[in-house]
Order: sequence, then structure tokens, then C-alpha cells
Amino acid sequence: MKYYQIKDLYMSIFKSYEKPSLETHIKKIMDLDSYLPYSSTFFCITNTQSLEFEYISKNFKACLGLDSNELKTQGMRYFWSRIHPGDLEKWLKALNELMKFTLGNINEEDRYKANYTWNYRFKNAENVYVNLIQNTTPLAFDSQGKPIIGLAHYTVLHSKIKMDITASAKLLNNQNEYETLYFNNYGKKLLSEGISNRERDVIRLLVLDFSSKEISKKLNISPHTVDTHRRNILKKLNISSTGELIGMLKMNQNLI
Repeated sequence: MKYYQIKDLYMSIFKSYEKPSLETHIKKIMDLDSYLPYSSTFFCITNTQSLEFEYISKNFKACLGLDSNELKTQGMRYFWSRIHPGDLEKWLKALNELMKFTLGNINEEDRYKANYTWNYRFKNAENVYVNLIQNTTPLAFDSQGKPIIGLAHYTVLHSKIKMDITASAKLLNNQNEYETLYFNNYGKKLLSEGISNRERDVIRLLVLDFSSKEISKKLNISPHTVDTHRRNILKKLNISSTGELIGMLKMNQNLI
């Protein structure tokens, strides 16, 4: 994926008409950073409107071996260039769906209590793709209630750890505990292995509530063949009924 494509998609997700003040937040973060010990985590203040990192903690270099000045100067373009190419589209899809979920399901007055987590592979100074888990808390919002300034915490995990790309949204409740409101796995596809192309066709039509007879006409096969495909699908996926399969897929289209 080209840089301009990433930028266009990213900017469309976080499109805003305001540029909030950052001075107060940045000063507090800088004061805190000087007291924190070195560890396998670092944090930044991210600005989705200017595509800049307003602040980068001292642990950035310790964690990844990279120069924080280069990140500060080149901004998100440099950061994106180091994300694994195979993770870029899933990562952008995760961001877009998290934003849609926030605008559609979290009241504007509650969004400051939200917390978002996602992960991807990131190339360190030794050109090794390590796992980065990013946890972001909004600090400021635009006029539409979109979180555009964030405090992003990053945890670095070893490259040999195999991780699906996932995304979640949590909200702080009245007991000051985070409750998960949204979760999606962008790496695991229920239908990724063992399902033939014809069986995929049958599944997609089942999700659209077509009967075996209707599916047979659309695919130009006999109703008996459709029923055979249905039985084979359930056996391969270890699912007890077509209703259970359809319910799972309707709840999470990413599994198809």
C-alpha cells in the first residue's frame, strides 16, 4: 500500500475541523516521563490531524533502537513506513471500525472515558518485525466528537510471538473498571481453511437467508447438492446447525 493511500484513508477516518490546544497535556506527560524507569514500553502523544507526534517518551529508543528525533521530524509517515506491509490494511480497517463504533455507540459525553487497543508488527532498528500493542486514551476531540489527540502507550513483544491483529474498545464504568464494548479479530478467518469456493458461495447465500432451493437455482446445482454442501460445511467447522453458523457470521462479517 502506497503512502498516499494510507494517508488518505487515515485522514478520512479522523477528519476534523478543529485543532485543539495541546500544551497542558504535553507538559504533564513530559514531567511524568522524567521519573519513569526504562522498560519494554513507551508512549507518545499523537495528533491525527497534523499527522505528528507531539511528544515521544525516552523509552522509544530503548524499546526499538530508533531515533526519536526522526519520528518527531517525519511524523506518522515514518511510523507507517515501518509497519509490516501485511498488517497495514487490517490495521486501517480496525481503526475505521473502531471510529464507526465510537460515533454510533458511545455517547459523546462518555468518550473521554474510552480506551482503544490494537496491534501490528513493527520494524525495529535491526530490521526485525516485533509485535507492537498500542493502547490509546483520547485527550481531545473535534466538533463531531471524534477523538483526535491521544495518549498512546506501546508495548513491545518478541518477534517470534505469533499474534492475530485484533482491536477493542473499552469504557470506564461507574466502578472505575474498563468494560469491553467492542472486539474484533482481523487475523482469524473462520472460513480461511478447508472450505471450498463452492461452499463459500453456499455460506454467503445462507447468510442472505436464501433456502436450499433458492441457492440451487442461483448456483445452478441441485437442491440435493446444496444440502450436501451444508452438511459438509457444518462437519468441517464443527458447528451443530446452520442456524448457529449463520448467527456467528451475521454477528461478525469479518469471519466470512
